Amino acid sequence: MTHADRPARDREGAFASRTGDGRSPATHRSDGQPATGPGLRYRRDNHGPEAPAGLPARPGANGSAALPRQFGQRLHHGADDPDITDILPVVRAARPPAATRETQPAAARVTPASDAPPAIEAVGLRKCFNDFVAVDDVSLVVPSGSILALLGPNGAGKTTTVNMLCTLLKPDGGHATVAGHDISKDAAQVRRSIALTGQFASLDESLTGRENLVLFGRLLGLKKKEAKVRAGELLEHFNLVDAGDKRVRDYSGGMRRRIDIACGLVTWPSVVFLDEPTTGLDPRSRQDVWSLIETLRDNGVTTLLTTQYLEEADMLADNIVVIDRGKVIAEGTADELKTRTGNAYCDVTPEYATELPRLLNTLSDLLGPDHTQPPGLTVSVPAPDGADTLVEVVSRTSAAGIQLSDVTLRRPSLDEVFLYLTDPDQAGKGDK
Repeated sequence: MTHADRPARDREGAFASRTGDGRSPATHRSDGQPATGPGLRYRRDNHGPEAPAGLPARPGANGSAALPRQFGQRLHHGADDPDITDILPVVRAARPPAATRETQPAAARVTPASDAPPAIEAVGLRKCFNDFVAVDDVSLVVPSGSILALLGPNGAGKTTTVNMLCTLLKPDGGHATVAGHDISKDAAQVRRSIALTGQFASLDESLTGRENLVLFGRLLGLKKKEAKVRAGELLEHFNLVDAGDKRVRDYSGGMRRRIDIACGLVTWPSVVFLDEPTTGLDPRSRQDVWSLIETLRDNGVTTLLTTQYLEEADMLADNIVVIDRGKVIAEGTADELKTRTGNAYCDVTPEYATELPRLLNTLSDLLGPDHTQPPGLTVSVPAPDGADTLVEVVSRTSAAGIQLSDVTLRRPSLDEVFLYLTDPDQAGKGDK
């Protein structure tokens, strides 16, 4: 059984001890080569992508190996300065010789060549847990330098799909390539090319943001001076300079998320997986993370984003894949998905709240018997005939003497599209 085939819990337990020659079993296989299991990120830059233009390039080392964040926490929990001398032999044993690399000049948004191969391509992915089919025949394509939103309700199979693409789970069927490497046949190269950020930040809260970044830089093979320079670049780039010397425990949710993503970008992966990155964040923090994701795209980084927030997918994604009960049920741009439902809506708002019951009664046949009025005064009337429906609404309300403060013809929102796709029986019962 190879290292990659062993259960994750066995690999995590290996971090507590070292082999007889002083090397961590978590960072080396039996053949002496660096291990790259799910808990590790390992990369040689001469095999991976260069730093995207416009972002600070990684100085110094030609390649590096990363240990899980929990390893650094166990070794140095509560310390003021992340001096990791005790584990440097482990890191140095795992990384190739250092070499210098020039910083690339800043540039405008990187536009991949039209004939560039897709950054992610999956065909017929399938994953079962005993008798439960979590992912069933999922196929998707993510062009280089774009953002794909994987959209679906809880339990739809989003995280399982991401875990297969990141080589954390072996697919039971189908195949996929990430950054040009097969996820089953060349998992090590996949891991060298990607970064994965989960739903919750995994940082040492007793350290400052700067110290967390320095710690990661050292674990990733940078010399102490280089790691400090790199930390400063990332803090500046992610607008965290003022908070850089504050302990992470005092950070807001948005700041934690930004520093967490920054830690995953130390080696400039070409593909970034963000699993529900704004879960639990307040609106302002969510906006901050959205800006960060757009910056990644502007600099040529491919992003696969899972989310439950329809607004998030609408704002950020170049393309959207909707997954439900393990299957892809729709894909396309936000505009294409909105057009697919076939319905526009006429939003009607009475001048006075007391007129709402009369308005609903006047338009009842247009609303349908299953209509449920959401909170507020605005009534959304399905408008399959477009402007003709709007004219009919205005004519009826005028004849009934109902004064309107607003009447608007609009396309369906992504929320309505999502409801239509995942629960057709509930679609059209009002804004949910």
